[in-house]
Amino acid sequence: MGVLTVASQPYAGQRPGTSGLRKKVTVFEQAHYLENFVQAIFDVVPELNGATLVLGGDGRFYNRVAVQTILKMAAANGVAKVLVGQAGLLSTPAVSCLIRKYAAVGGIVLSASHNPGGPDGDFGIKYNVSNGGPAPEKITEAIYFRTTTINEYKTYTAPDLDIDVIGEYTLGNMQVVVLDSVADYAELMADLFDFAAIRAWFAAGHQMRFDAMSAASGPYAKRILEDLLGAPQGTVVNGIPLPDFGGLHPDPNPVYADDLVAHLFGERGSIVPDFGAASDGDADRNMILGRHFIVTPSDSLAVMAANAEKIKGYVRGLAGVARSMPTSCAVDAVAKKRGIACFETPTGWKFFGNLLDAGQVTLCGEESYGTGSDHVREKDGVWAVLFWLNLLAVTDLSVETIVQQHWQEYGRHFYSRHDYEALDTAAANDLMAHLRCQLPTLAGQILGEFTVQLADDFAYDDPIDGSSSEQQGIRVVMTDGSRVVFRLSGTGTDGATLRVYLEKFVADAAGHAVPTQTALAGLIAIAEQLAQIEQRTGREVATVVT
Repeated sequence: MGVLTVASQPYAGQRPGTSGLRKKVTVFEQAHYLENFVQAIFDVVPELNGATLVLGGDGRFYNRVAVQTILKMAAANGVAKVLVGQAGLLSTPAVSCLIRKYAAVGGIVLSASHNPGGPDGDFGIKYNVSNGGPAPEKITEAIYFRTTTINEYKTYTAPDLDIDVIGEYTLGNMQVVVLDSVADYAELMADLFDFAAIRAWFAAGHQMRFDAMSAASGPYAKRILEDLLGAPQGTVVNGIPLPDFGGLHPDPNPVYADDLVAHLFGERGSIVPDFGAASDGDADRNMILGRHFIVTPSDSLAVMAANAEKIKGYVRGLAGVARSMPTSCAVDAVAKKRGIACFETPTGWKFFGNLLDAGQVTLCGEESYGTGSDHVREKDGVWAVLFWLNLLAVTDLSVETIVQQHWQEYGRHFYSRHDYEALDTAAANDLMAHLRCQLPTLAGQILGEFTVQLADDFAYDDPIDGSSSEQQGIRVVMTDGSRVVFRLSGTGTDGATLRVYLEKFVADAAGHAVPTQTALAGLIAIAEQLAQIEQRTGREVATVVT
């Protein structure tokens, strides 16, 4: 046993996207592919030498292999201690929790989030920094550039460790602590939420259905909801993490969580739960439902902001809020009325980190089913579900009533996202280039019933560190505040994904009951007119509409 230096050579295309490096499992299985990227992390972050590292993933196929590989490489690169989740399982927010609680220098998260798993599915890896959040672009770019020149990596020759048994082990001079994946995270949740009130809500006979989608949130939801909060056994379904997610697509939206939607809309029996929720592969996303009612992520963030003082951990109010640019402006309306700051950032949770660290915001969210707060530096699916449960418990109102009362006070921001998945990459890039060419002439144009006020390619200057991010999505904003936004996703592994975001504000409650796609029909037509989606991609309809 000992340190071994292995010759290697660079692989093209190891640049991290919005949230780490994501590729097909078959790509990661190539000789030295994972090792090159991991060695690049150790080379770019020398502070890990002699320090503590957190390691875990969502349990998808290749997770166990990657954990053993990284443990041996950490030992060879001088890491003093690794905290690894039992069986290699840690949700992404739990990784952030552990980094912060135990003052680790960083963490490695093994997940492709909401992407499918299995031998033919996707795998991913990302590095989180000492605040618990995703590495900023300056670090991810440095990692990428290191992968372009790497010619060797270090590993430690030793048998695999038994990561299924909680305990302490040694690997060379490195300590390995296999810990309970849930305990520290559950303790944090108990500090933030009124568990007694939630227990009383369940004891009163209220029912819930939580679909863990055979992914990482299952052990967290079962421990917290069923064991600690008294929800009936069976409240959590698909609660055992599986390498292929049981064949499910672990993306908590109405398309892929259709079974949950069917239960909440009374299509699976006479008993309809009061509350429904789902989370994704690594438990950082969430979907919220009431009886016969789906809450959009943008509305969920706004409702949280408007009701934060009702929740134990946020009784002192909010320092501010932040949203990604494509997310609807519903939370902006709350911030304006409450007199607190509201920040608009590019897509990617890493952009919230500086604002959270500086105490400028307390809550933040993305339209892609992600919400979170300053308790960690990741979006957090189980946290969001507990926030809603706490709100239901202290108000004794239904999900639908809470949202409708919110609309009456703040107006309704009709909102939808149309995804065109697995497009030809060249065609998708040409479509975006076509849109950019139109930007200088769009302001003042009349498009259907709307007049364009602003058209740009969103750029962001970080108010904390002054860093700049360009070309973060094309915005076409109308004089009445309605918006059409175009953006290529950075989380897919098969071709390109075009996301089209549509938003229309309606103040009058008399217009709040209109079906969403009907309310947005005029903007949908404008999006097609401007982008020539069918002509340029061959797609008549979106792959997924949420």
